[in-house]
Amino acid sequence: MARMGESLRYRFENFMSKGGASIFISLTVLFAVCLGIALGLRWLVVALVPGLSEVPLPDHFWNTFLAMTDPGNMGVDEQPGVILRASVIVAGLLGVVIFSMLIAFITTSLDSLLHEFRKGRSRVVEKGHTVILGWSERVLDILRQLVVANESERDACVVILAEKDKEEMEDEISTYLPNLRTTRVICRNGHTSTIANLKRASACHAKSAIVLASCPETAPDDDRRVSDARAIKTVLALAACQEGGKNQIPIVAELYFQDSREVLATMDDPQIVCLNAREMLGKIMVQTSRTSGLAVVYNEVLGFEGSEFYLTPQAWQGIRFYDALYRFPDGVLLGIERADGKLELRPAADAVLNEGDKCLIITSDNSAIDFRPAPVASPKDHPFELRRQEKSVEHELLLGWHSIANTVVREYADYLLEGSSINVVVHHPADGIKAEVQALAKECPSLKIRLIDLNPMDLEQLRSLKPFAFHNVFVLSQSEDPNPEKTDSETVVILLLLRKILRDAGIEKPKMKLITQILDSENQDLISQNHVDDFIISNKLASMILAQLSEAPAIKRIYDDLFSEEGSEVYLKPVELYFTELPIEVPFVDCMGQALKREEICFGYRLGALSTNPERNFGVKVNPDKGARIKLQKGDSLVVLAEDEL
Repeated sequence: MARMGESLRYRFENFMSKGGASIFISLTVLFAVCLGIALGLRWLVVALVPGLSEVPLPDHFWNTFLAMTDPGNMGVDEQPGVILRASVIVAGLLGVVIFSMLIAFITTSLDSLLHEFRKGRSRVVEKGHTVILGWSERVLDILRQLVVANESERDACVVILAEKDKEEMEDEISTYLPNLRTTRVICRNGHTSTIANLKRASACHAKSAIVLASCPETAPDDDRRVSDARAIKTVLALAACQEGGKNQIPIVAELYFQDSREVLATMDDPQIVCLNAREMLGKIMVQTSRTSGLAVVYNEVLGFEGSEFYLTPQAWQGIRFYDALYRFPDGVLLGIERADGKLELRPAADAVLNEGDKCLIITSDNSAIDFRPAPVASPKDHPFELRRQEKSVEHELLLGWHSIANTVVREYADYLLEGSSINVVVHHPADGIKAEVQALAKECPSLKIRLIDLNPMDLEQLRSLKPFAFHNVFVLSQSEDPNPEKTDSETVVILLLLRKILRDAGIEKPKMKLITQILDSENQDLISQNHVDDFIISNKLASMILAQLSEAPAIKRIYDDLFSEEGSEVYLKPVELYFTELPIEVPFVDCMGQALKREEICFGYRLGALSTNPERNFGVKVNPDKGARIKLQKGDSLVVLAEDEL
């Protein structure tokens, strides 16, 4: 059996380990014991030394208490005698020791309390906020979009829960986003798939949630599998932490693999949307290469800073869709979501809007949607001759290899005529890349796919390719390096070499289109300042889409339709297809009327004279005022929703 001293020590350690309250109680008891010792010593001195008893005993006790609580009061006791002064000194020393311990305890407790605050473990008391679960390079771009989206709110809130230090998150946000306008950002540290942590972030009271991947898309497959598993677990935890264990808020999850998306699809919840950013960016890259200026349009419509997509229900009263087209002072209708959920982009000419139907509209803000009982403008008829653009065999050049290249090649197989070619340039390609290219060549027999071993960062080797002879040149990330700064630096070098080759050849306005993949969106402005073409595809676009889907998950179906070769897509087509007499000055509503003659919906335009002017948005205007007059001439384009590019 344990000895009594050992047992008492064990109990004392257990008591002290309970935290600040036990320490405070122990200090209080110790102070009382020391005070009792000091008072007992004073009583003994008074009893033994003649003459001290003339002063009442309570006064002796009071002087002892003053000396113990503040050593500066030791001079108050004017009674003579060495023994008495020795007792006063003992009381003062005991007080110094006790109060030093008390000050140390208070300091340590406050430091621990502040440390807990810095860890971000307290409960968030918010409602109607957006929750971002996880931390990646997309967070800052998503926050930028949400800040713009929340400008119409007086006090908006975004809560970030991630396995990252709270102070680090806050420092990074304050550095890159110093002006959050009407939005407050609250950071919390913790595992995103834990129900207790989700409740601490008040996720059950949020208006939407964004679940980010836990690793970059350049990570190995094993890491991306783990990321998908965590995202699925987080979505399940989000549903479980809500009342009734059923999901009630929009959830946008970033997943890498198709089988992972199929797992979440088994939940059969329209509020849960899965996004494959790599596949979507690959489709956008192909579409922007097909149509000059389309990247500028997508940059505007995918974010909250320009015009956005919304689904709006109205009292349609059986009106024709194409008559309702002119009933909105701000916005252009693009399609219908029927009451049964069926989506019709660019519907048939006789389509009628019934009760329960919603219309897809592109407008400056949801608060600007205003359905009028009468047309706000009517188009004037202009001479028209139906003409189609001709397709031809094309040759594409891919500099570098990235996982996104698989999507690019497959998409091109749907667009290009038989006999077209795709040339892939990689310096010392690995066996894995060779196998991927061979597999794509078998999968897309209509295309001539070649793998060229050449260093695109060598000026003479790059010049030997004659890049300006291709229809499109893609500068992809040169490796799957997890460091985006290094990869983007290599991309910039290749871009500068391409510009030099074109400049040396005396080509000021090349016919080819240059599409650039940037991993870190912070480098996008840097590249633009080097006069690189305006077709820059970065993770910023994926972040824009994530932010928009968190506000309106139903828009995902529209993106799936727009970013595929089947169905309706966005194109910029020359004005010569719509007006036979040029130049001409017309209100924008006339452009809408002329586009309908080609069974297309016009919702913007691009002025060719401003195509190199970034301050004028490269000449692109989306959702202009229907009465605004535009002077159109050869080289200008209309932004239309059409079936094909012809």
